Amino acid sequence: MINVAVCGSNGKMGKTVVNMVNESENLNLVATIDIKDAQYISIEEAKNSCKIDVLVDFTNPDSVYKNAVDCLNFGIRPVIGTTGLSDEQIEHLKNLSKEKNIGCFIAPNFSTGAVLMMEFAKKAAKYFDNSEIIELHHNQKKDAPSGTAIKTAKMMSEENDSFVCGNCSEKEIIEGARGGKSYSDIHIHSVRMPGYMASQEVLFGSNGQILSIRHDSVNRECYMPGVKLAVEYIASHNEFVWGLENIL
Repeated sequence: MINVAVCGSNGKMGKTVVNMVNESENLNLVATIDIKDAQYISIEEAKNSCKIDVLVDFTNPDSVYKNAVDCLNFGIRPVIGTTGLSDEQIEHLKNLSKEKNIGCFIAPNFSTGAVLMMEFAKKAAKYFDNSEIIELHHNQKKDAPSGTAIKTAKMMSEENDSFVCGNCSEKEIIEGARGGKSYSDIHIHSVRMPGYMASQEVLFGSNGQILSIRHDSVNRECYMPGVKLAVEYIASHNEFVWGLENIL
């Protein structure tokens, strides 16, 4: 039995994780952590009261890094679904995980379909020199672009140095009209609007053709098999993992 704590337990994702843990035969919910209306208000308070093997974090970009550092220093294995971590923060967590010899799992997306979308985009990147990413989320998402879009661009950049081949010199009449420029000059466009949950489309173009790779999440339950898989994996592995694709 794996003892699991959920940080951000009162959020929409947190509540879904709590339900998943409660319905799992091999997972034991030992702590819910949130700023109010939970068993505990901090990770330190929770770890002083019960034994935690794995902590699942779905909080916000302002607190996720500190939460992850605290977990590793307390001997708790974090599974991080909160996006907004910088490259430097991820690298530090990787080094801290290695230093402490304790597992740490970070995934920008726990949906198997989204992971496949990223893998397909990386494969397509070998054959196209022009690409842009459009990601669409609900209007309560605080970070932009999404962690999924950032990781997709990074994976694509491993196959190609530039995705603006042949583009003319551009002048934005309205700042930001062309989106944010990321790895290998991939432009990322972020949409925030009620009605969406989480969607992403990767567009590739070349002379005479367009390739579109798109994934849509329509409920939060679609992430739970991936979260459960990550919890089960990291509970028995002392390594740093960035991305669900590494254990599928």
